[in-house]
Order: sequence, then structure tokens, then C-alpha cells
Amino acid sequence: MKNRSFWIGKISEAFKKRSIIWLAGVRRAGKTVLCRSLPDVSYYDCELPSTRRMLEAPESFLKGAPDRLVVLDEVHRLSNPSELLKIAADHFSTTRIIATGSSTLGASAKFRDTLAGRKTQIWLTPMLMQDMVDFGVPDMDRRFLHGGLPPFFLDNVPVEAEFQEWLDGYWAKDIQELFRLERRHSFQRFLELLLINSGGIFEATKYARPCEISRTTVANYLAVLENTFVVQVLRPFNTYKPAEIVAAPKVYGFDTGFVCCFRGWNSLRPDDRGPLWEHVVLNELQGRLQNREIGYWRDKRGKEVDFIIARRDDGPVAIECKWQADGFSADGIRAFRKFYPQGRSFVVASDVQHAYTRQYGDQEICFTGLDELIQLLGGT
Repeated sequence: MKNRSFWIGKISEAFKKRSIIWLAGVRRAGKTVLCRSLPDVSYYDCELPSTRRMLEAPESFLKGAPDRLVVLDEVHRLSNPSELLKIAADHFSTTRIIATGSSTLGASAKFRDTLAGRKTQIWLTPMLMQDMVDFGVPDMDRRFLHGGLPPFFLDNVPVEAEFQEWLDGYWAKDIQELFRLERRHSFQRFLELLLINSGGIFEATKYARPCEISRTTVANYLAVLENTFVVQVLRPFNTYKPAEIVAAPKVYGFDTGFVCCFRGWNSLRPDDRGPLWEHVVLNELQGRLQNREIGYWRDKRGKEVDFIIARRDDGPVAIECKWQADGFSADGIRAFRKFYPQGRSFVVASDVQHAYTRQYGDQEICFTGLDELIQLLGGT
């Protein structure tokens, strides 16, 4: 069993604040294996009828679990999961609980209480750079093609049928149980098109016709995919200046392996690594900073910055992703800084070993590797 050191550290830190952790992430991201790797854990699979019967009387269950670490896997299978977690937080605070699920806590009507102030949420993203080191396979091309779900990453060869099997399980276990959507073909076609166009500007009208659905249904499907962490929607950072794009989001698929699969990429050409690196950088920012509020910036002349992180203290952070640092053009960051002069600007590239700065006119831009970028942003 692999020791995922970053996530174990996150869980330890979270328990110093609250006794309830909501561990969320897509199917097969490794939630179950991570939880079962923790010391002295009592594990309960809520997909089992016997477990659900046991948890029908939450007070009796919790009285029998003093001072223990309890994992409630797939907790959304319970009829009223928020009741049990609320009772545990309010009356059994010495019992530490990790509840896992494949969506945000408020995504399902089953959660009648989002447990605000009672829980810490940890979002288990696809594999981070530290996970690759922990698994003993620090191979970025493998991470691009196989993706960041541990079983897929560790397979010798990515198999298209396994990606399709994951989609079938996602529809059956997540979508049907949490949302009960109809028109499976339209939903899966929509997701496939998003993966093919991952990282691009999203326009609902381009998806409505090929998926045979309305613009309203497109918006509903996108919200479901976002709430289940299968796509990441980046809204445009702006202050409603006339030259800025203010409405059109960018949509990224959650995992490079799925992007490669549905684009038909069985091997990588030199130009493929750039957009896949952008996906990995986004995943690292979201996982290590635990931040879904990452945006992008674009003006009406086509100048763009890949990622913007809004900060109140010293202005927005601008991040450009380049597979190799020599391919960088400062046009996007310089255009952005004309509107927002305060804040730090970074280029994150795979071939930068130690951070350094360069001057572009009146703009100082820091070139850095991915791990060092996270540290400079105050992450762990």
C-alpha cells in the first residue's frame, strides 16, 4: 500500500481544527485506499446494507465509537447522512470521522444540512507530483497519458475500455444516485465533447445541438459535472472593464488520461505536452492549495493569462504555464498588468529547477518549477 504523504498530512492538520472531515473526490481517486491506510481506523462501507442498518441509530453507533477514527465510505448512500455527521460533531467530538463522497457536500438533496462550521473539507484531486514520488514513478509523460487516478496511472498501458468503464460507473453510481438524470446518451456525449475541448472557452450553443439538448440542460449538466469534480470551470477574472471578457468560462476535464483518451492520443507529440502540462499545473494548484476559486483572464483582443488567483492582500497572482520556459511570450501578462499593476506574475515551466526573475519592460516575472510555485504561493 502506497503512503500518500501529502494527503495524510492534510488529514492530520484538518483533525486539529474539527472532528469531522468531508473527503471528496472523483471515483477511483483513491479515497478508500487512503482512508484504510491510516493507523487504527475503523472502516465502514456505506454501500453495504448491513452498514446502513447499523447506522440507522446514529447515537447508539457513536456511543460505541469513543475516541476512535471512523471512516464512513460513500456516506451519501445513507438515507440521512447529514444527521449522523451533525450529531457526531455536536455531541461526540472525541470521535474523529472521515466521511467520503464523490461530490460537493451540498450537491445531493440527501444532505439536508451542509454542516457549515462543523467539518473540514478536503478535496482529493487526481495525483499530485508528490504522489508520483510516493508511488516511485516520477514520470510526467506517464502522468499525461495514463492520468492521475492511481489504478490507471499504475497500469502498464492505458486501455480505452477502462476509461469507458469508469464513465459507466460514474453514470450509474454518482449521477443516478445523486441526481437521477435522464438521457444518458446526451449526458455522456456532452462530457466526451468537454474532454475533447478541455481547456477551451465554453460556449453552450456549441454543445446543445450535437448533444440534442437545450441551452438550459447544457447549463444543468455542466453544474452536475462541476459538483462531482469531473470538470473544473474557470470563470474569467475581471472588474467589468470594457476590454475584458467577463462571462465566458473555460472548462477543463478533471484528468489528463481522460483528455488523451477522448482526443485519441496514444502517444505524445511535442506540441501535446504544453496543454497537458497546463492541466497538471491546475490540478496541483487546486489540490495543494485546496482552492477551486481559480480563474483566467482574457481581453477582447485575444491576450490571455492561463490562471489568475485573486488575493486581497497584494493584488491578483498571474500564472502562465509553459512546458519549456524558452517558449514564453510576455504579451498576456503585460496586457493584464496594465489593468492590474499590483500582484506577482509567474511562469511555471517543467524545465526550471530553481526560481529566477526576468524583466519585461516594467514587469518583473518570476520563472519557477511547479513545486516551488506552490511554496511561493504559501502552499505546502
